Amino acid sequence: MSQPFSGVRVLDLTHVLAGPFCSWQFALLGADVIKVEDPAQPDCARGRGPDKDDNASGLGLNYQVQGTNKRAVAINLKSQAGREIFSALVATADVLVENYRTGALAALGLGYDDLKVANPGLVYCSITGFGDVGIRAEVNAYDNTIQAASGVIAQSGGHKPGLSFIDYSAGYSAAFAVSAALFRREREGHGTHITCSMYETALMLMAPEVAAEKRPRQFTRTKEPGISAYATADGTLMLGAFTPSQNQRLWNLLAQLGYDAQDFAQTADWPALWRKASRAKEALTAIFERETASHWEGLLRDAGLPAERVRTLREAVADPQLEARGFFAPEPSRHPGQHRYPLPVGAFRFSEDGPSIVTAAPRVGEHTDAVLGELGMDARTIADLRRREIVQ
Repeated sequence: MSQPFSGVRVLDLTHVLAGPFCSWQFALLGADVIKVEDPAQPDCARGRGPDKDDNASGLGLNYQVQGTNKRAVAINLKSQAGREIFSALVATADVLVENYRTGALAALGLGYDDLKVANPGLVYCSITGFGDVGIRAEVNAYDNTIQAASGVIAQSGGHKPGLSFIDYSAGYSAAFAVSAALFRREREGHGTHITCSMYETALMLMAPEVAAEKRPRQFTRTKEPGISAYATADGTLMLGAFTPSQNQRLWNLLAQLGYDAQDFAQTADWPALWRKASRAKEALTAIFERETASHWEGLLRDAGLPAERVRTLREAVADPQLEARGFFAPEPSRHPGQHRYPLPVGAFRFSEDGPSIVTAAPRVGEHTDAVLGELGMDARTIADLRRREIVQ
């Protein structure tokens, strides 16, 4: 059985995180993803990670975790010859993903309107901070600045969450959009230009809160006590008794254990739950601090109520649940006997297979000769292009 995107060619003009993560989704599922980089300024993620030797060789871990299964060519797109080579590549492609500043590729004659002339079926995806129109269209952005602009940091108590989840979410959003465009192309035969906004991605991740800000408030409700964190005798417990019925089950359990449940189990609907929220949280705070987080975790799980001890990332990645699911795969080794470290693969599986890592993340220009050869160029022509610093 072939992989879902087997036979699909993706040109990857991306760097840092959101764009490379998007194109990597296709590489994991069988697409021929060709990473196109500037020989003088390759993806800066290549120099980032915990291993100095990997960083120095352009294979930093930040790059590796979204670079496997890809091929890499290095072309100077600022040169006329480089743009001609790239245009020849576009003619063979199904998808192009880029995350440069809005208008940057169009200024080089490589925008969607330019490339669709030669390849009407091209699905061209642009990932930017704020989209392609509007007063912020050309404003540069990173995950952290989007978190600030979108209200994420304010919604998080004034603190930035310690992960780049906007980048990853934008990558997933773009990959979904590209998949949808490819599906439509199968029926209608034409490509399209997708513009994916990191800013809008952040807001979509807060859809209920965002929608609430656009309408008059009838009342201000307190956060449900059943989805809060509580200190225990030895750590922190995150409770997940969210709905009124789960709240009833929680308090009935605590009553059976001998704790004073007062009237907290009598919550038939959301308004009743919200009315008692402050008192209930005070009571839960006093109850949970009497036992360990693991003690409560076990009792609540047995009662069918979500609850987790707050774990460190080191603890989380050692969870045997991940091994059971095949979440990690060993990185492909470049040299016999070389130690192979685990890399995350994907958060989903198919009944038959699913995303898989086959080849190691490529070095800058590692496949330039092979890819240009596929375009019909001979070794002498490629050597001349390299001598002229058109390719690497």
